[in-house]
Amino acid sequence: MKYYVSVKGPRDGDGSKERPYRRIQQAAQQARPGDEVIVGPGIYREWVNPIHAGEEDARIVYRSEKPGEAVITGSEPVKNWEPYQGDVWLSRIPNGLFGSYNPYTTVLMGDWYYSEGTLHTGEIYLNGKSMYEAQTLEDVLEGKRCENSWYPEDSVYRWYTVQNDGETLLYANFQGVNPNLENVEINVRRNCFYPEKTGINYITLSGFTIRQAATTWAPPTAYQEGMVGPHWSKGWIIEDCEISDSKCCGISLGKYLQPYNENKWSLNRVKNGTQTERDAICQAQIDGWSKKNIGSHIVRRCHIHDCEQTGIVGHLGGVFSIIEDNHIHHINTKQQLSGAEIGGIKMHAAIDTIIRRNHIHHCTRGIWLDWQAQGTRVSQNLLHDNIPPQSTQFSPRFSIAEDLFIEVSHGPTLVDNNIVLSPYASRICAQGIAFVHNLICGPFTMVGAGTNNGGGTNPRYTPYHVPHQTEVVGFMTFLHGDARFYNNIFVNREIPKEYTEAIAARGSQLNETAGTKPYDGYPTAKQYFAQFFQEGDVRGHENREKYYTKMPVYTGGNVFFNGAQPCDTEEDFAVDTEHEVFVQLEEKDGAYRLHTNLYDYLPKMKTPFISTEVLGEAFEPEQRFENPDGSEIFFEEDYFGEHRAINPTPGPFETASELADPLF
Repeated sequence: MKYYVSVKGPRDGDGSKERPYRRIQQAAQQARPGDEVIVGPGIYREWVNPIHAGEEDARIVYRSEKPGEAVITGSEPVKNWEPYQGDVWLSRIPNGLFGSYNPYTTVLMGDWYYSEGTLHTGEIYLNGKSMYEAQTLEDVLEGKRCENSWYPEDSVYRWYTVQNDGETLLYANFQGVNPNLENVEINVRRNCFYPEKTGINYITLSGFTIRQAATTWAPPTAYQEGMVGPHWSKGWIIEDCEISDSKCCGISLGKYLQPYNENKWSLNRVKNGTQTERDAICQAQIDGWSKKNIGSHIVRRCHIHDCEQTGIVGHLGGVFSIIEDNHIHHINTKQQLSGAEIGGIKMHAAIDTIIRRNHIHHCTRGIWLDWQAQGTRVSQNLLHDNIPPQSTQFSPRFSIAEDLFIEVSHGPTLVDNNIVLSPYASRICAQGIAFVHNLICGPFTMVGAGTNNGGGTNPRYTPYHVPHQTEVVGFMTFLHGDARFYNNIFVNREIPKEYTEAIAARGSQLNETAGTKPYDGYPTAKQYFAQFFQEGDVRGHENREKYYTKMPVYTGGNVFFNGAQPCDTEEDFAVDTEHEVFVQLEEKDGAYRLHTNLYDYLPKMKTPFISTEVLGEAFEPEQRFENPDGSEIFFEEDYFGEHRAINPTPGPFETASELADPLF
């Protein structure tokens, strides 16, 4: 059955095409498996709470009649502004508007949240653009800039809130603009399209514009909500949507509420965060976390931008999912939120999740795969400018950002056919990884580090799973290595001094040279495995330290330019010390193209053809680098899907002629 919704529908509409409902929620109350809700153009100021689940062969579909023209928003317009002082205006909002959730009394907090000062989930928007919350009314009156913002010139639009006699008072500096003559909105709803109950399976959300929700901070040890999301369900499709201006997270594929383990680390300070995270994972298994019940979502062709924690977040709930063909940008650029849960995509336990053909840029970190990136594949993505601009005033808590961060995972984690262009390419605090056919124009950092608590000697034990399932097999710390690098092109570029100085100011130093050089001192496979079968070893008298040494690194077919350096056991590689190469990304009329002279100097070499057979299996989970269904991967297609030769060209493009085509 089809239900119709229109902002121009009669107040007693029945959902028919002739007499449509006026609100989407009216249709959500009625829709059953196999039904479709068709929503006409207009602004729908409501929280859509899907009530009924679809079925695998009979989904419930919510579709914008005209793509992008049905807008679901968590905000309300405000037209009662009164002049206060100078450019500052005052609005008095009756608290009855908010019901049980007032974003202007709800303080952002939670595990791994490090922002200084008090911030709320509320937000004020001037002509669709979010303003900056201030700590004091004096800062609003002054129009004080936030120098750590990516765009400090915008940060003079400040606001401040207090409570008074059952009202929320909002003071805002509109910089000479009369807010009653402009489009000024405040977010009042926590979510836009998000089921209140768990287990609302097989929903399709297609073609909507969704914006301006008062979402909360979403760490893995808490209830992980987003402006949009399945809320611990299975089989959602979120497609062709524009999702923007969530206070924290745009889309959540994350965890349900565990009342007994909700931000326990921040609130109790007894167990450390790593321990509470392990508890959350085990409790989820007890509560039914499995391939049968959870995950297998698709997020595709969405435009996700201007959210302040993540574009897409997930812990446990994003397993077996596909995130593809999305454009994600300008995440955390206001820099008012800081903490260890920020990125274009931030996923914990992305088991058998495929992240492919996405364009991710201008985010404080591009993709962050944290814990249990087992069977995760990052393929054919364009990643660039995922670091604050050099002009930013870096805070003392500044942590360098990069295109890809893989943290405390045992793998197998596969990174192939990507274009990686940010100053820092990848932070690798993990093992069981494979980089195949990538163009990498920045260094690897934190190799062999970052897996202990607090930087000390207390190792983080993280789980690994039955291959292609959620069941936990065991927990183990990290030996590092177990890494594979095949047919990549590494181009070294100078790291701007603003970044190196900011890192040095924290008493740290990071590798600044592209290539596999950080893996110097790691054994080959032959060296590593030979130590376990030495003559004279007698059970009970053997030297058991060999079980706790660095693990092997496997290489072949890599090419190094502009001073990029191979590791000391690199095999079958080429280093060009003669030519200076350039790699430049150009955006014109919304299309991105790569300009480079790499192919003028790419050496002729006999490269290996890479497949699952070559990559083998990640050590700890004893799982091959393979497809989620267990079938073998052959790296026979490049970034554009073109067929590769038997001895393929290094990097993501099989032929130089492909560079004439837009990357995204």
